[in-house]
Amino acid sequence: MIGERTDRPDVPVTLSNWQAPDQVSWTFRHMSQLFPSAVIARGEGPAPQVPAHPQPLGDVRLPDGRTVSDVLSSTETAGWMVLHGGRVLAEHYDTGMGPASPHLLMSVSKTVVGLLVGALVDRGVLHPQTLVADVVPELRLSGYSGATVRHLLDMRSGIRFSEDYLDPTAEVRVLEQAFGWAPRLSDDVPYTLRGFLAGLTAKSAHGGPFEYRSCETDILGWVCEAVTGQRFPELVSQLVWAPMGAQFDASVGVDIEGSSMFDGGISATLGDLARMGLVLLQDGVSVSGQQVVSASWVHDTVIGDPDSRDAFAASPGDNRMPGGAYRNQVWVPRPGLLLCLGIHGQMVYVNRSTGLVAAKLSAWPYPQDAWRLFSTVDAFDAIGAHLQP
Repeated sequence: MIGERTDRPDVPVTLSNWQAPDQVSWTFRHMSQLFPSAVIARGEGPAPQVPAHPQPLGDVRLPDGRTVSDVLSSTETAGWMVLHGGRVLAEHYDTGMGPASPHLLMSVSKTVVGLLVGALVDRGVLHPQTLVADVVPELRLSGYSGATVRHLLDMRSGIRFSEDYLDPTAEVRVLEQAFGWAPRLSDDVPYTLRGFLAGLTAKSAHGGPFEYRSCETDILGWVCEAVTGQRFPELVSQLVWAPMGAQFDASVGVDIEGSSMFDGGISATLGDLARMGLVLLQDGVSVSGQQVVSASWVHDTVIGDPDSRDAFAASPGDNRMPGGAYRNQVWVPRPGLLLCLGIHGQMVYVNRSTGLVAAKLSAWPYPQDAWRLFSTVDAFDAIGAHLQP
């Protein structure tokens, strides 16, 4: 047992069940109580405020007749927020959440890492064409030999890695075992994240089709630490979290070596997620007026390479985003729309066409659900259309 649910003390939380459908509403809100974690500091001084101008956006109707409230109430929403025109138009919480409540971001954490890479590229510390094994010698004999930072940012390496969350033997779940977030099912599983990553092998040439693989983000995090000589929590605090005007400290899970769960281990508040969305909306400028990443980095995220959409279309997985792309650890389902996504329903929605930023934290019973995902996108699309003059 790794913790007790104070709201349901009869249900113990274990390494085996903390991601079970009947646990996630609680465990996602209490990660630092369950696992070793490090603080991502928000910095000194008062956080800049975003004025509130509440509107009844829950009543907005989607084309199919459902209301926004219908969608959000049927998708296990812990909290949702909408920003438009420099103001907070809606902010709602459920399941014990509040403005200061941290919640596990799952793979929305990947976008935080992507912004960190962008900040390092802007400073000339890192280059997208850098070979990762040149920076991290431990990877020279791994499948990542010959892979560049760009391959990882866009998830276009040739690494053999399954992201099947329902298969306990898939690499995405073995990674959790190595990290200490799941019981080790074999003596062959390494005891650290880095040990696991260094053992990955290639199945094809780097630079091919897009394939969603959490290990790519973990390698990126390792690269960021190697080129700066700083651990991730301190580094991301200095270059991303504090400059973006975060209101609260975040936290990230760490293994026995102090390596962070870069790909999905950050916990943060709903409002700070929305502030991250503002950075992507405002060409890298935060609510505090600081340039977190350059406008060129954000534009590159929106536009991608000439073959980004072809690589996305050639993905072996069904991404259900025809014409979409994946760039710099961000989903780009259509021109002008950026999505930062995490399993079990975590989302930052940034519509650069309508100027809308929305954030949603959730506790879906299962990792993936296309109906819940795209219903949420449709709901935020409807709000954007409603707000247009």
